[in-house]
Amino acid sequence: MIDRMIKFKSIQSLDRIAITLIGVLTIAIAILLFQGDRSVPHVRSFTWQDKQIGVEHDRFVITFTRPMDRASVEENLKINPPLPGKFSWAGRRLVYTLISPAPYGMEYQLSLEKATDKYSNSGKAGAILQPFSAKFRTRDRGFAYIGVEGQNSGELMLVNLSANEPKPIALTPPDLVVSDFKLYPQGDRILFLANDRNSQRQGALQAKIYEVTTGIRTNPPDPQTASQETAGKLKLVLDNKDYQILKFDLSPDGETIVMQLVSRRNPGEFGIWTLQPNSAPKPLPGKPGGDFLITPDSKALAVTQGEGLAIVPLTGSQDQPLDFLPKYGSILAFSRNGLAAATVKFNQDFTRSLFLVNTQGTEKELQRINGSILDAEFDPTGEILYCLLTQLVPGDQYQEQPYVVAINLKTGETKKLLEFSSNQRQVRMNLSPDGIALLFDQPLITPQPAAGMSDAVRTDDNAAIVTSKLWLLPISSINTTETSTTSNPEELPITGVRPVWLP
Repeated sequence: MIDRMIKFKSIQSLDRIAITLIGVLTIAIAILLFQGDRSVPHVRSFTWQDKQIGVEHDRFVITFTRPMDRASVEENLKINPPLPGKFSWAGRRLVYTLISPAPYGMEYQLSLEKATDKYSNSGKAGAILQPFSAKFRTRDRGFAYIGVEGQNSGELMLVNLSANEPKPIALTPPDLVVSDFKLYPQGDRILFLANDRNSQRQGALQAKIYEVTTGIRTNPPDPQTASQETAGKLKLVLDNKDYQILKFDLSPDGETIVMQLVSRRNPGEFGIWTLQPNSAPKPLPGKPGGDFLITPDSKALAVTQGEGLAIVPLTGSQDQPLDFLPKYGSILAFSRNGLAAATVKFNQDFTRSLFLVNTQGTEKELQRINGSILDAEFDPTGEILYCLLTQLVPGDQYQEQPYVVAINLKTGETKKLLEFSSNQRQVRMNLSPDGIALLFDQPLITPQPAAGMSDAVRTDDNAAIVTSKLWLLPISSINTTETSTTSNPEELPITGVRPVWLP
């Protein structure tokens, strides 16, 4: 009985203690609710903090610890140098979308001060955001090209313009002569087609596909694998034992190689093959094909078939094309978002027409010329198309004069940016990923190589390249009105061909 009484009294004591604690906590909670949240709002995360962005990174996200007064945040958010953009919100998350890509080779400072939270009056203690600042940068500005003179003739070269000393470096060994190359999406590696120098001297088609590291290292906001090797690490991707490799393309995601191969045993057996990591090459059924180009989503291929262009999937069944454009003879480029393409139509009057074709079925003729349409590239916004065209030079001798134009795809206005000397049809151009500069070469060719030039770099027409200047044309503020000014091209202290900007 005594033990029961002791236990009962103990329970009563615990009840009193619990009730007292509940009362104290209730009062404390009431006081906090009455006074409001006195914690200082701050930035929880910024997706670009200490990261390196490329043209594919067109928006960042800032997450706050508390709902914010949106107007105060938008008014006080500063980016130096400025990057114009648009604001959108989702709860505590601010999304800032760039109007145009951030120029490469730059470092940016983002700061946010004096912004207030959503539920407090401006100036009240605890309502002002804790000051926030962060840095981020864009990728290095640089380009690759094929050397044409001296000890670097035929070698794949790289220039990092953002380096302390932007000097060309050779990525490939002297015993290889590079004929074409494609860059992987991070710029850390380059896929290239090359012949060994002895075979090049003998005129034999012994090209193989290789991969080489550039030494470029990126730190993107989204997790992506990239090579951490130094520049010049070589790897054989595909040999030429059974097939001759005529041309190739690399998908934008860097996962698929598309090649045009010819059987060594049976030259009548040729076609398009695909190669993916850790797998053997596979033929694309029923697609002997001519020119081809991989779509921006890396899932399909645009390939010429007879009198038209077929869009076929790279994986799965290829029995039926995804789309067929019957009147176009070739495709030059896709817009970055894949919603539009620049195509060429060969007219019955021997003229050529440049067409803009989009996914809504609209087909718009942009140019009709009596020369050739050599190349076209969309700017990153998809609003301007830069075209490399030729015009026939009057006279008894057939000559084509290349020139570059910018076409405003909204208004249709066209502006000539540059004109080359006559009979330089081998010119190549390449638009920087941020859309602010054009690179182009100016090769001097000879049909009959001189002594000592048997291993020279050659054009697609197999003419030997004696030398070639490289030029840069700034187009950062260009528009297509006739009254706007255009910068003069700058000759670079480099000789080479086929310059391509790092992605």
